[in-house]
Amino acid sequence: MKRHIAKLLLVLLIILGFGAVRAIAEEAANVCIDCHSNLDAPLKVTGEEFGASIHAQKGLTCTACHGGNATDAELAMSPKAGFKGKPSRQQIPELCGKCHSDAAYVRQYNPSLRTDQLSQYHTSIHGKRLAIGDTKVAVCTDCHGIHDIRPPSDTRSSVHPLNVANTCKRCHADADYMKSYGIKTDQFAGYSESVHHAAMVERGDLSAPTCTTCHGNHGAAPPGVASVANVCSTCHVFQAQLFDESPHKAAFANMGFPGCVTCHSNHRIKPPSDSMLAGKDAVCTNCHTEGDAGSTTAQNFYSGILNLQASITRSEGILNRAADEGVEVGQAQLELTQARDALTKARVTIHSLQPEKVKADLDAGTKVTDKTYAAGTKAMQESRFRRVGLLVSLGAILFTVVALGLYIREREKNGGNSTH
Repeated sequence: MKRHIAKLLLVLLIILGFGAVRAIAEEAANVCIDCHSNLDAPLKVTGEEFGASIHAQKGLTCTACHGGNATDAELAMSPKAGFKGKPSRQQIPELCGKCHSDAAYVRQYNPSLRTDQLSQYHTSIHGKRLAIGDTKVAVCTDCHGIHDIRPPSDTRSSVHPLNVANTCKRCHADADYMKSYGIKTDQFAGYSESVHHAAMVERGDLSAPTCTTCHGNHGAAPPGVASVANVCSTCHVFQAQLFDESPHKAAFANMGFPGCVTCHSNHRIKPPSDSMLAGKDAVCTNCHTEGDAGSTTAQNFYSGILNLQASITRSEGILNRAADEGVEVGQAQLELTQARDALTKARVTIHSLQPEKVKADLDAGTKVTDKTYAAGTKAMQESRFRRVGLLVSLGAILFTVVALGLYIREREKNGGNSTH
């Protein structure tokens, strides 16, 4: 009897299991994908493609954007089922915004996701031009993708920090596409050579600037002349404060020059170097002529920095030699880091264009290098004293050994003679 009951339960479980599997299969059935996976591009959408999207992973289907009924072939494209078909480019921001501007709806899926993207887009140059009928400008799908949308944290996402520049360049590096706007198309080429790109791509620093860092993302707009320094100052705070104190701020404003980019460029930002102050690579000579006050100040900054760098190198050299010879100079080597810090500070302080402040930093560094070089000189004197002392000691030992050997030989000789 017990066996019959066990068999009956087993059969019942199998039936229920098949029923559950069938229910899941029916729930997952998507006639849209079944059809479109067999079409040619651009209508082709495979299950793998859509399944990788954040929308599919959150349980949304084709009907969320296109309407219709994804489980019934007869109703799939029926207006009765609310089928809307392919939205026009002008409809896309509002279509996406229908969900992404609804805080109550979006936070069911991601409580941390911002819900102001659509309002920001309306303030952007893209949104403003779309509003007047320019359908060439970027809309949501141009940046985020269509059926394979991934979260920005996914390295495969078109809006992941490592991929943003490549996404923007699809339009902004296309000379034919941008021709009607009169906009340069060398931004990506410049950025690819910049210190920002090197930090982002070569060193993997995702906090380094990319296009959206300076231009914004949904509220993208080219920063105006008056705001460039504000954009740079979000990262370079201390330099911006010094620039605000400098004569350059008022001079640049009067001449209509942008702040930071006048000296550092915008997209093609090279690593800053001392040669920007004087010589053939000097940026100061773009405005100043040789011998004028500005040129003289820059030359003095350059000379002071080179002198301190030379003093640091000199101290490093003598301290390293002393250390190699076994003399303890750890404290002096540690103190020398203060001179390096002073040199770094002086290179930043030049943004103030105030000679007395730069000189104070340079003098502080020179004071340290004088002290450490003296410590190195003393250490080398001690090393020489040790060598002389060692030579004297070795000489004394050698003399003693030789004398002792002669004494022993003499004793042995005298002892041999006495036996006869």
